[in-house]
Amino acid sequence: MGRSIPQINRSIIICFMKEIDHLALDGHALELFLAVLEEGSVTAAATRLGLTQSAVSHALNKLRRIAGDPLFAKSGRGIVATAHAQSLAAKARALIDEMRSFAGGVSFEPPRAQLSLTIAANDFQRDLLLPRFFDHVAGQVKSLNLRVIPSQSPSPAMLREDRCDLLITPLPPSGIDIVQKRLLRDHYVCYFDAKARTAPAGRAAYLAARHITVVYTDNERLDFDRRLAANGLHRDIAISVPSFSGVPSFLRGSQMLASMPSLLAPGVMRGFAQTRIPLASRTQTLAELPMFMVWHQRYQKDPAHRWVRSQLETVAATVAGG
Repeated sequence: MGRSIPQINRSIIICFMKEIDHLALDGHALELFLAVLEEGSVTAAATRLGLTQSAVSHALNKLRRIAGDPLFAKSGRGIVATAHAQSLAAKARALIDEMRSFAGGVSFEPPRAQLSLTIAANDFQRDLLLPRFFDHVAGQVKSLNLRVIPSQSPSPAMLREDRCDLLITPLPPSGIDIVQKRLLRDHYVCYFDAKARTAPAGRAAYLAARHITVVYTDNERLDFDRRLAANGLHRDIAISVPSFSGVPSFLRGSQMLASMPSLLAPGVMRGFAQTRIPLASRTQTLAELPMFMVWHQRYQKDPAHRWVRSQLETVAATVAGG
């Protein structure tokens, strides 16, 4: 006969099983887990969610007991997710989606809404649209918290992994689960300092001049620059900066040129002269710049998300119309 488990051990096992109760799992804990995973920091996750660091730590400890895994380990000054935590991420996002679907109503009432949005956009889209968007939406809802993150070279994973609610970009990522809609259409123009030089007198002068351009921190070039290169058109790039806001200080007082979106003229490029980019008519399409908003299919019919998208469209129409 096998040996029986002592009564005291049975009690310990029963208590342990009660402590690890899968029904104790809640959506807030999952949201917190994903925030820590994405930020790589308890402090950053707490700031993102508007919680204290101790509240995050307490919730993580509860989640560790439920998951039966430490979830995160110290690495230098930060933390890294364990292999098990990485494997749980997709399940956590799916569970949150199901909870959202379960709780979703058929209507959305802006005056009663407390919105928390994350929008991915690089500096041009951010500065052009989002300040007006915030004011426009904040005036219609009970409360609005907006977090803006850089899109860099946007990928479908940003939307699939719920890192952002909306993505604004001229280069929408593709995927059968990714939805896009054009917000506006702009075009590149040639900016220069009229106190230091005249407009380039034709294609040859434009291509021969020294230029300032933008190369994002992930080494992604502007779509305009990539189109020129693909068509065998090469310029002398003297200076590359990581954002459009870095261009004016280099352009002012110089002989250089900067090819940037025309809608920057009232803002970051105020005070500079501009002219049409002097390329042959067949290549003028290279200067076109459409702007899209992009979202995941899971939000396609969500009433709140649909309303937010409509507000962004309204703001974009106002911006495009001057």
